[in-house]
Amino acid sequence: MNTLPDATATKEMVREKYSQIATQSKEQNAASCCGAGGCSTVDYTIFAEDYSKLSGYVEGADLALGCGIPTEFAQIKEGDTVVDLGSGAGNDAFVARALAGESGKVIGVDMTPAMIEKARENADKLGFNNVEFRLGDIESLPIAANRADVVVSNCVLNLVPNKGQAFAEMYRILKLGGHFSVSDVVLRGELPDALKHDAEMYAGCVSGAIQQVEYLQLLAAVGFTDVKVQKEKPIEIPLDVLSTYLNEGEIADMRARHDGIVSITVYGVKPVIHCDPNSGCC
Repeated sequence: MNTLPDATATKEMVREKYSQIATQSKEQNAASCCGAGGCSTVDYTIFAEDYSKLSGYVEGADLALGCGIPTEFAQIKEGDTVVDLGSGAGNDAFVARALAGESGKVIGVDMTPAMIEKARENADKLGFNNVEFRLGDIESLPIAANRADVVVSNCVLNLVPNKGQAFAEMYRILKLGGHFSVSDVVLRGELPDALKHDAEMYAGCVSGAIQQVEYLQLLAAVGFTDVKVQKEKPIEIPLDVLSTYLNEGEIADMRARHDGIVSITVYGVKPVIHCDPNSGCC
């Protein structure tokens, strides 16, 4: 069992793990219990949704790493500028492009060079000139303020050590009146310490998750309004995976308390601030 390191080391661990996954196909990831290793660790694909019927779907960009379909709820319009945080091989970015159209713009950001390379290769093969992928950290995005109409993200923000800072960056890059729709993994109840502190479970989006109430509070704290859960789905961690970390009694206790992991898709708005000049606030 690997003890979760500090924030810098955690990012490097996630980068390394997802660099391995970037070299594999969706089928290889689905055939492996953890995407990038043996069956003694977490299954990256137990959260994944089926994208294959969506307009803009690119099979080579789908590594089965998401936990929702944020573009389904993101209200992307023709001509919108969309930013995809943790864009991976480009799966959500290409679906967003189909919604934003030729007059729109999609910017994907990922901190893993191997994923950026794979996404750019996919975009080049398709001849897309309004989709770009930038190497960068979600806690310090390489994007100007007030740039995006819509921000999407799929099962990535739970991997970020400082989620408050990541949400503040989302707020910064959105235009006034812009909005986000992100799919992520959150907790209800308490995970046993063995799950909380294991590095493999962190990379698999489980141990990095925080309580749903705290997640929504952090979004509101940076200034987002109309924050609401658009969709939720309980996640069942397979017994063989849980047994790697917990004994039978601990598993039974966890299930009896109904503690667990939930995939949610969340929406929020960067408000347009209406200000009366006579009030002095301007």
